[in-house]
Amino acid sequence: MYTSKQHPAVQLTVRPAAMAVAVALAMASLAHAEEAPAKKEDTAKLETVVVTANKRAQNLQDVPMAITVLNDAVLQRNNVKDFDDLPALSPALSVSYSTQPGNFSINMRGIGTFSLGIGVESDVSVIIDDVPYAMQANAFKDLADVNRIEVLKGPQSTLLGKSSIAGAVNITTKPIDSIWKTKASTYLASDGEWRASASVSGATSDTTRMRLAVSKTSHDGVVKNITDGSHLNGSRNASVSGKFEWTPSDDWSIVFSPRASKFTKNCCVMPLSSMSNMAGAVYNLNNGTTYAAGTYMPASQVLKGIQPGPGNVSVRNDYPAGGKARDLGAGLKVSYAFGEDGLLAKHTLTSVTSWSHYKMNDYQDGDGTDSDVLGKALVNGKPIGFSGGLYQYGLFDVTSKTQELRLTSPEKGAFRYVTGLWYGKNELGRELTRAPVTTYVTDYGATAYNTSYAIFGQGTFDLTPATSIIAGLRYNKEDTGYTFSRYAPPPATSRVLTESFRGDDTEKKASGRIGVEHRVDPSTMAYVTYSTGHKGKAYDLTSGFTAAIARTQPVPGEDAKNIEAGLKLSLLDNRMSLDLAVFRTDFKGFQQSAGFTDDDGIFRTTLHSIGGLRTSGLEADLNWRVSRDLLLNGSFAYTKAVVTEFENGPCYSVLNAAGTGTVPGGNCAANPKYNNTNVANLAGKTLPNAPKFKFNLGGQYDIRTEGSYNYFVTGAYRWQSATQFNLNQDPMTLQGAYGIVNLGAGLKDKKDTFKLSFSVNNLFNKSYATGLSNSWVNGTWSAKAPNPVAVVNTTSWTPARDYQRYFAVRADMQF
Repeated sequence: MYTSKQHPAVQLTVRPAAMAVAVALAMASLAHAEEAPAKKEDTAKLETVVVTANKRAQNLQDVPMAITVLNDAVLQRNNVKDFDDLPALSPALSVSYSTQPGNFSINMRGIGTFSLGIGVESDVSVIIDDVPYAMQANAFKDLADVNRIEVLKGPQSTLLGKSSIAGAVNITTKPIDSIWKTKASTYLASDGEWRASASVSGATSDTTRMRLAVSKTSHDGVVKNITDGSHLNGSRNASVSGKFEWTPSDDWSIVFSPRASKFTKNCCVMPLSSMSNMAGAVYNLNNGTTYAAGTYMPASQVLKGIQPGPGNVSVRNDYPAGGKARDLGAGLKVSYAFGEDGLLAKHTLTSVTSWSHYKMNDYQDGDGTDSDVLGKALVNGKPIGFSGGLYQYGLFDVTSKTQELRLTSPEKGAFRYVTGLWYGKNELGRELTRAPVTTYVTDYGATAYNTSYAIFGQGTFDLTPATSIIAGLRYNKEDTGYTFSRYAPPPATSRVLTESFRGDDTEKKASGRIGVEHRVDPSTMAYVTYSTGHKGKAYDLTSGFTAAIARTQPVPGEDAKNIEAGLKLSLLDNRMSLDLAVFRTDFKGFQQSAGFTDDDGIFRTTLHSIGGLRTSGLEADLNWRVSRDLLLNGSFAYTKAVVTEFENGPCYSVLNAAGTGTVPGGNCAANPKYNNTNVANLAGKTLPNAPKFKFNLGGQYDIRTEGSYNYFVTGAYRWQSATQFNLNQDPMTLQGAYGIVNLGAGLKDKKDTFKLSFSVNNLFNKSYATGLSNSWVNGTWSAKAPNPVAVVNTTSWTPARDYQRYFAVRADMQF
């Protein structure tokens, strides 16, 4: 477990941290109250929150679904830059990181995609302006020009279809202004991050309007690369987007939305947090630990300038890390509003067409050092004839086309519905090369495609003025297929095809939703819903692909069954909204890498459809207009995400009694059913990156004056319980609970043309990780004579963006 003994700053001090936000806001409120003259009774209320979760604009309090809404004010107050910032504001969300964005996973209520590749869909869809991303990696860029984010929890397959079996993140960009407005924003942080953005928006004629937005951001990262003095685990982004609207009449609306961006994630490097050779922690690198490469280079040479230990953020890499991507796309939304008469009176017919192309070059330092590991390596006592180190590079290439046609009924009436047709085609390509020699090398290319056709509908029928029935159904047909080509691996100088495979499949599946909602009184709505979800078949298109694996493709799809009950409350004369939900979702046939004995009798670890998972819990979302000047918002989640059936799960290792090697830990044991290979029965075990408890609280207090400027104070606090980062339940990859406090203050002029904000992030300097790794090795690292030969244990961590305190200033202007 990653605790205070390994990293002192991870220990949580609950009381001062939890009170910091409330104290800051309360002190500002009291100070202002003492100075301000008496005023009339405060009658301020909450603004109506509009969402489009059901493919129509609705008041959040009228939607029978658990939704966390992050509006523009919340996004600005928390200086949200990209998707990595969202889990701090929505407890149901978490992000699992890997070597590059193509292997990241967005998790909802603890459920995410643990086996990745172009042949495996994600479990959580990301949708922007009615268009889903074809590959989840495209979401890990700047959230440029975003107006609202809706976090939809639980299966959303009925209306949203693919890749939404666990939930969806529905993003809406900023609308076009009716009058001309020019806005600009800058941001500068003490650790080197900077941002700049600008937009211009308004009407160009009586029938046309436009919006153009540009942004550029940069953050070198929090990991130091001693080799060249650079930083890692940061990002750089540049984007431009537009909206061009034509309304030739009151009935027609045509919006064309092009976009382009390029972004770099130079991640995700994991510095060493400890190194031990069973004689004690190796803080002195001259005690005999060596990098095992022929002549055994000493750790003091390989890790020169690096002190493995808690808080270490230094590495030595001589090859880039992460990925560089470009995204180009456009959407066309055409809406026609029918008139007052006829069969479709007051209905709206909408067509949404999109095209996008995402391309990412990824790369990774294969040995994690800048030493001449190959020059020191020996085979049969002789040099191998290469120098330098190991490295890999690859390419993701994704093209997507979608078409949706939907009919939406009027919002008023006893029967309200939306129905439509869907078509989507995704073509994905992957190239990967590992070089230059040893068993590390590989060279392959793969393609995958999926084409979906669907008819869907969902409606609400009022049985009485207070009670309604909700029902929805989606019927989906999906064609899928793949190709896989393997080439002669390096050091081959020419690309010679050695084997190739291909396959195709078709699947037809229905998913649905049914429920009841009851309006207890004008301020209280209760609901119960039952919904199903489905994720399509998968292909294991990774470097381990073989003829035996090809015979098992495709891997069956996933299915989910979800029951949810909730309350939507408007309290204190509409000063407070409180949304509560309890849920339980069972997943069957989860797509996960596992060990199996194939038909040829050989035990392999590959992508399979395993037993099951379950996530259940309680969620709450709060918005509270305490007074005209004080607004609070927060969310809470208790989530129990566990394996229900996985008898051949992965194992972790522990040191043997003699200290000369490792043995399987936990309940791992040889199982005759799986060729006597060591496997772990993971039934009842927690899923990775799924803390049981998680909550956040934030707010702003406005200080009104008689002068030209008003002032404000902001605060935010988030906390989560212990987190296991590995499915194998390794106790060394368990992180303890932690809490983070952010505070801010600023001023804004009364004409709303200028705002200046100051913030301190991670006020109490609580260090925490977004990933932990543990390794027991006697090959890569070794303790060698004249020291006793021993197994070496190393642990690594991925420091969070805000793993230490930093300060920032932001300026927003409007002309």
